[in-house]
Amino acid sequence: MNYLVTGGAGFIGSNLVDRLIDLGNNVTVIDNEYSKVHDQFYWNKKAKNYKLDIRDYQNTKNLYNGIDCVFHVAAESRIQPAINNPIESISINSVGTATVLECSKEAGVKKVIYSSTSSAYGKNPVPNHELQPDDCLNAYSVSKVNGEKLCSMYTQLFGIETIIFRYFNVYGERQPLKGEFAPVVGLFMKQFKDKQPLTIVGDGNQKRDFTHVSDVVEANILASQVKNGFGEVYNIGFGQNYSILDIANMISDDVIFIPARIGEAKETLALYKKFNNLTGWTPKISLKDWIQND
Repeated sequence: MNYLVTGGAGFIGSNLVDRLIDLGNNVTVIDNEYSKVHDQFYWNKKAKNYKLDIRDYQNTKNLYNGIDCVFHVAAESRIQPAINNPIESISINSVGTATVLECSKEAGVKKVIYSSTSSAYGKNPVPNHELQPDDCLNAYSVSKVNGEKLCSMYTQLFGIETIIFRYFNVYGERQPLKGEFAPVVGLFMKQFKDKQPLTIVGDGNQKRDFTHVSDVVEANILASQVKNGFGEVYNIGFGQNYSILDIANMISDDVIFIPARIGEAKETLALYKKFNNLTGWTPKISLKDWIQND
């Protein structure tokens, strides 16, 4: 099969690219190395690699020719940078997604798998399920949910088989480690390794559901094989949440507290029954086990 992965040199994307290539597929990667939280990028030499912006229609449109399925992972993927620069975030996540979908349509790509976010649920009560209304608290979630709507529209109007994933706090190998807005698991482990106190935002009682990147990769591969359920949203999470204090206590007792941030939910917790019913997918790696074995 011929696959295209946007953001394929980043955290989730590079893990997906490696897995697709290990399975014997041909893979094209588009990535512009935009993210500021990555200390490095991971280009698989067995892929066809292009350092381009997904919004660059003229220079990327021909890369979609002959592709069976697009995995659209590229994004401005952090909440606080999106709050600080909403115009750029909305451009990348909304205009970028529109460009990916339009290039896919014009090239005759059959299927597009879209990486979205549990931030769409905002202040909805947990557990979070796909029938809850959108509650976007920041420019990041607004821009990603807009991408979801574009995917559904392309399914309804043009017949592109889209699958929309809402990931719950992805962690694991190659997770971003750079800067104060890096995801919390990787940030805490780096701070511990560097013999620094763990920086807990707010009171640390906010709770998150954490999903290992290998489980996310497996969900994407299963989504590329489904025969129905298109244009719909699916949760990808572990189904258990931990407070930030809980995670800190798994790693170190040397902590400091820093001010709370605007635009963030208090609690997330995934119900993933919908995607399980579609594919049989279940998460395999728990955060606690992963931290203890790392």
